[in-house]
Amino acid sequence: MTDTLRIALAGLGTVGAGVIRLLNENGALIAGRAGRPIEVVAVSARDRAKDRGVDLSGYAWEDDMTAFAARDDVDVVVELVGGSDGPALALARKALGGGKGFVTANKAMVAHHGLELASLAESSGTPLRYEAAVAGGIPAIKGLGEGAAANRVERIYGILNGTCNYVLSEMESTGRDFGDVLAEAQSLGYAEADPTFDIEGVDAAHKLSILAALAFGTKLDFDAVDVSGISRIRAADIAQARALGYVIRLLGLADCAADESGRHLFQRVAPYLVPADHPLAGVTGPTNAVVGEGNFVGRLLFEGAGAGDGPTASAVVADLIDIARGNSQPPFSLPVSALEESAPADPGGRLSRAYIRMMVADRPGVLAEITAAMRDAGVSIESLIQQGQREEDGKPVLVAMVTHDGPEAGVTKALALLEGSSNLAEEPLVMRLLG
Repeated sequence: MTDTLRIALAGLGTVGAGVIRLLNENGALIAGRAGRPIEVVAVSARDRAKDRGVDLSGYAWEDDMTAFAARDDVDVVVELVGGSDGPALALARKALGGGKGFVTANKAMVAHHGLELASLAESSGTPLRYEAAVAGGIPAIKGLGEGAAANRVERIYGILNGTCNYVLSEMESTGRDFGDVLAEAQSLGYAEADPTFDIEGVDAAHKLSILAALAFGTKLDFDAVDVSGISRIRAADIAQARALGYVIRLLGLADCAADESGRHLFQRVAPYLVPADHPLAGVTGPTNAVVGEGNFVGRLLFEGAGAGDGPTASAVVADLIDIARGNSQPPFSLPVSALEESAPADPGGRLSRAYIRMMVADRPGVLAEITAAMRDAGVSIESLIQQGQREEDGKPVLVAMVTHDGPEAGVTKALALLEGSSNLAEEPLVMRLLG
């Protein structure tokens, strides 16, 4: 075996402690597969005195993690601090600029600054790896960037947030409403105290933008992701989807098309109705799954634990093994100079079926107004259901419909025609059917 690969570890939360435990427990196996030992030599965290359940006495401690970049005894810096900017970004810039390899689990930083960091890595001839930033322990980055490298990827989509998937699948199995299940997810540790980034789709959007750049050879464009979350989904929507032969899942979906005006990248994170016989319909609990469709390999499905100390630490150490082996490739499969510019795709012309749910006043003429708006917008209704019955207290009732295939612009126009109607008790909810 050759010289040891020496690691500096920034961040000693559950994942950072997990990386240390994994390297200690599987050290001999990892060294055999990497061709040389991988050892932590220095660490940094906010609280030096905190008990993390691992022995840190053998490691040098740096109060300022950016000092790792100047240490002669460090080959690779591992960043597990988080945050798109601030200390994590400062560390990444210094480490890569100083000729250190860099491994991160920070999807927000990669989504916002990945091109800059990839350019730094290329110019300094150092590796930048981020497998753990997308879908935890699932080797989605390696699978798409290496295993499917010979393919033109036609589409990529999947379940990219375990919190949302747990909430939706629990609503599905128990019939409970959103707020109740979210509170349970927080008590079990599947959701943060402030779950906004998860339930509103931002976390999944970070991951989707990274996957899209890798899959299509385009420049990262997180700001162009169309994002909506799951907070407005009711138990009644889950029941309606089941009756139609679907389940509801928060999906990230991206594809890229070219015409005479250039390449157009479509990126969306939103709840979709997924056919009950689709592989993603069976993905329940805090699990992630990524589907890539290649023009020669066909459909690839990567499924597994999308978070947690063990799976995420596994992905981090897998990146370290690749670096120890000397495996090298551009962070986004192509050199930054070869990544293509792409304009955000206009979703209006996309053909799809839509589920539309409205809460409306229970009085004569409401359905006539709704169907007239759909007619005037050129939207064809496949099925329409009105639930509830007239009540003296005047509570709104649910109207749900499914449209035939048609351009998304039609549904947008129909809802614009209904905007401001006194018959609508709240903004309509639109979910596309995965097809």
